[in-house]
Amino acid sequence: MEKPLKESKGQCSEEERQRAALLRNDLSRHSYRYYVLDDPEITDAAYDALFRELQELEGRFPELKTQDSPTLRVGAPPLSGFSSVFHRLPMLSLENAFDEGEFFAFVQRIRKGVAGELLFSVEPKFDGIAVSLRYENGVLTEAATRGDGLVGEGVTENVRTIANLPLRLRVEDPPAVLEVRGEVLMDRKGFKVLNLSREKAGEAPFANPRNAASGSLRQLDSRITATRPLRFFAHGMGEVEGLFLSSMAELFAFLRSAGFALSPLAQSAMPPEKVPQIYAEMVERRESLDYEVDGMVIKVEDFDLQTRLGMTSRTPRWALAWKFPAMEARTRLERIEVQVGRTGVLTPVAILTPVEVGGVTVSRATLHNMDEILRKDIRIGDQVFIQRAGDVIPKVVKVIEHLRDGSETIFQMPDHCPVCGSLVVQEEGEVAVRCVSVTCPAQLKEKIRHFASKPALDMDGMGEKLVAQLVDRGLVKTFADLFCLDAPALAAMDRMGEKSASNIVRAIHDRKKTSFHRLLYGLGIRHVGVHTAKILGQRFRTFEDLMDADVESLASVEGVGPVLAEAIRDYFSREENREALKALFAAGLEVEEGEAKTEGNRQLEGKTFVITGILPVLSRKDAQDLITAAGGRVAGSVSAKTSYVVAGEKAGSKYEKALSLNVPILDEEGFKKLLASDM
Repeated sequence: MEKPLKESKGQCSEEERQRAALLRNDLSRHSYRYYVLDDPEITDAAYDALFRELQELEGRFPELKTQDSPTLRVGAPPLSGFSSVFHRLPMLSLENAFDEGEFFAFVQRIRKGVAGELLFSVEPKFDGIAVSLRYENGVLTEAATRGDGLVGEGVTENVRTIANLPLRLRVEDPPAVLEVRGEVLMDRKGFKVLNLSREKAGEAPFANPRNAASGSLRQLDSRITATRPLRFFAHGMGEVEGLFLSSMAELFAFLRSAGFALSPLAQSAMPPEKVPQIYAEMVERRESLDYEVDGMVIKVEDFDLQTRLGMTSRTPRWALAWKFPAMEARTRLERIEVQVGRTGVLTPVAILTPVEVGGVTVSRATLHNMDEILRKDIRIGDQVFIQRAGDVIPKVVKVIEHLRDGSETIFQMPDHCPVCGSLVVQEEGEVAVRCVSVTCPAQLKEKIRHFASKPALDMDGMGEKLVAQLVDRGLVKTFADLFCLDAPALAAMDRMGEKSASNIVRAIHDRKKTSFHRLLYGLGIRHVGVHTAKILGQRFRTFEDLMDADVESLASVEGVGPVLAEAIRDYFSREENREALKALFAAGLEVEEGEAKTEGNRQLEGKTFVITGILPVLSRKDAQDLITAAGGRVAGSVSAKTSYVVAGEKAGSKYEKALSLNVPILDEEGFKKLLASDM
C-alpha cells in the first residue's frame, strides 16, 4: 500500500490530485481482481484502508470526485461467460465499521429525527458469494450473482443444483414476485473434502472456501456444480409484489417458513446497547463455526424506518457491516524476491517461514513497493506479524523490532530487471519501479496470460505454467503467435497430452472472432480495464478510429479523462504496438465493430421505467432489455421520479401507486409505440 497523504486544508495540491487518481486506479483494479477474477492481490482490510483514504480525500476536496470513482460504485462487472441479469433493485454494498465507536456513531446518525424505540437485527457476515433468487408465483425462475450491484451473472441452472434451497416456496399463497437475497457458501468440511479429491485427481486445490464456492457456482456445466457441496443462506429480499412485511423479524420468520436456511445466529429486535455484546460473542465463536465469517451485519429492524432512511449511491443508510479483527500470526521474513508484472512493475514479495493463519498455510506476503518497505522499516531476517483478512495474499503489518539481533539486512530494490537484466526506471510522481524493455520475458509471460484471460480473449487452458513454457521455448513472442500454435507443438510441452493440446488449439481458434472491448482490454494498455474498454467501444467503431484519435478526443469520452487518454495515445504511438495489432489481423483475428452510441438509439435517455404485471407478448427481461438498450433505466419501485409504468395483467400495488402519483401508465402496445417514436 502506498503512503497516505498528510492532512491538508484549503486548495487541493497536485500531490493530492495525483494520489486520488492513483487510489481510483488501484481500487478499480483490486475490485476487478476480487469480484471478477477471484484472484485478489490484497486483503479486505487493505482495500478498506485505500477506500477510506479516497473517501477522506474526496470529502475534503469534492472536485476530486470523478464519475468513475470507486466510491460511487459497487464492485465490478460480470464475466462474459454467463448472460447478464439486471437487478431491479440494486444489490448494494454495506458501510463498514471496525470498532464500537463507529457502531455507535452509526446509531447516533439514525436516531436523529427518529421517535420511539430503535431496534436492530444482527447476523453473521458470511464470506461467500452474494446472489439474488427470483421467485414468480412461488417458483424459482432466475438466479443471479451480485456482479457490480446493478448487473450480475445469470446462474439459474447452477443454483438449482444447491440442495438446501427451495425450487418452490413452501407457502400456500406465494407472492407474485419475490427476490430473496443471500449467500452461496461452502462449509469448512466440504472445502477440505473437495480439495482432497482435487489433489488426488492432480488438480490445483482451491485457496479458501470462498474461492471454492465462487468457482463452483460459475461453472458453465451445471453438472459440475451439482457435485460441489454448496449451500445457500438467506438474509434479505429485493423486489417483491404481493407480500407485506413490516420488520426483519417478520422477514426472518417468512423466509424460514418458505423453506430457506438462515444463520442460527441471526437475531432480531435487539436494542443498540446489546449489539456490542452479541458482536463479542460472535468474534469468540468465529473459528468454531462451520462457515467462514468476517463480520456481523446490523440492520434497522423496522422496514418503514429503512425506507425513510433511504440509501446513498453505494450503501443503504440503515445497515452496517461491523468487521471482525483481521487474523494475524508471527513468523520470520527469510528473504525478499522481486517479481516483474505485465506492465513491467517490479514488486517485492516477502518469502516467509511457513505459518498457519486462519486455517491457511502462508509462506508469501506482498510488500507492495519500496516506499512501503521503507515506511515499515522491513528488513530481511526480521520477525514480523502478517495479516490475512479473507484474501489469498496476506501482508506484513508490523516488524517486531525488539527481537532484532543485528543479523538482519536492509533490502535494496535492484537497479536492473531481475529477469532480463535491463535498467529499471522510476517515473516522476510514481512509486512504482519499472522494467521498460519490450523484450523482457517476464513481462511477455504476464502480457500473454492477460491477453488469454477470461475478460479478454478467453482462451481456455492457457494457464500460467503453459504460457511460461511457450515463452521460454520461443514458441510465443507476440500475441499473434498464439494463433499459429498447432497441436504437435503443444503436445511436446510438459504434462500435455495430444487430446489436451488439440482442445487448447481449438479453444484458441474459436477466439479468432472477438469483440472490440475484449481485444482492447487484452492488449494490456495501462489503466484500461474492462469497463473503460467498453466505454471506448461505444465511442470508436474500429481500431483504426481509436488509433488515430488524439488525446483531446480521447479525454472527452465520459469516464476516460486526461491520464487514461495519455496512456492510450502513448500506447498506439509506438510502432511495435501497431505492428502487433497488424500481426493479429494478419493471423486471422476478426473484430466486431464497437457498439457506438448514436442519438437515434438513445431515445429513452434519462427516463426511468417500472415494469409490473404480466405483459401479453414480451417477458419482463425483454421489456427491460429494450429500455436499457434505448438508454433508459428500469427501477424496482414507483416514485414521483418514475417516468413511465409499463403494466400488464395482475399489475398489483405498483399500478395503484402510479395512479396515485399521476405517473403515466403504458400497456405493451403503448410501450412499443414509445420505443418507435423519436420522443
